[in-house]
Amino acid sequence: MPVVGILRADTAAAGANVIAAFRKGLSEMGFVEDRNVAIELRWAENDRDRMSDLAADLIRRKVDIIAAPGSAVGALAAKALTTTIPIVFATGGDPVELGLVESLSRPGGNVTGFTDMNSDLTPKQFGLLHELLPEAARIGVLVTRSYPWVDHVTKDARSAAAAMGRQAEIFLAGTDREIEAAFAEIGQRRVNAVMVPDDVVLVGRRTQILTLFARYGLPAIYSNRAWADAGGLLSYGPLTNDQSRQAGIYAGRILKGEKPSDLPVARATKFEFVINLATAHAIDVTVPPTMLARADEVIE
Repeated sequence: MPVVGILRADTAAAGANVIAAFRKGLSEMGFVEDRNVAIELRWAENDRDRMSDLAADLIRRKVDIIAAPGSAVGALAAKALTTTIPIVFATGGDPVELGLVESLSRPGGNVTGFTDMNSDLTPKQFGLLHELLPEAARIGVLVTRSYPWVDHVTKDARSAAAAMGRQAEIFLAGTDREIEAAFAEIGQRRVNAVMVPDDVVLVGRRTQILTLFARYGLPAIYSNRAWADAGGLLSYGPLTNDQSRQAGIYAGRILKGEKPSDLPVARATKFEFVINLATAHAIDVTVPPTMLARADEVIE
């Protein structure tokens, strides 16, 4: 029975939906866990420094494929350790920029996967915040130092803010204490709204972050609708967990004999805009009718 090793930077609880989507993709290719494929899960428990050791453990286990759905750090750790075991990633940024593949159309080597290019959505998300709060002078970005595209997002945020005549404020935080301190600083700097990228470490602290946004009464936009479902004000990004399902499909194709170098990196083509109107009422924000009309879903 072939074995698929999966690397995730977060916890089993936080990544449950991602793994379910990956399994769905595998099943669409005819592979069902414990029937004709085995799955080995490795969780870094929000400690990205553990990724290399976890990848090495899967290599010692002689897995047939290493998958890193939603974890560019996991894919990079695996790539640094093996040139023979196929690696399938699902990530939110440019895999060429990150050094995962040579090009999207011709990945080369033993690595391929799916990208939703989430790190390129910052201008669109800033635009939505500006439409919601046209008088907002300062828009913040909450991100971790270890986010693979932190420099990319920072540059795009400052450029987007400048184009609107506004100012972007960057807040780097990854631990519970750092997040608490970041929100205190957000308040001190009188930031009017905040953008939160699809950073897996922050996803692992979703409850804490949403609680703090509610406490401070701050509008925020996220890159994944799971945040809006959990109480976030706005979300704009690719369809939830579709990238992980796509990674599962690619893993199944490789198990059937295709080579990673022959599989072009797939890109997201569908995006959704979700508004949590209940949260808007709770923090006393009026959502313009034009935004409500464009939303793919409005949570009452």
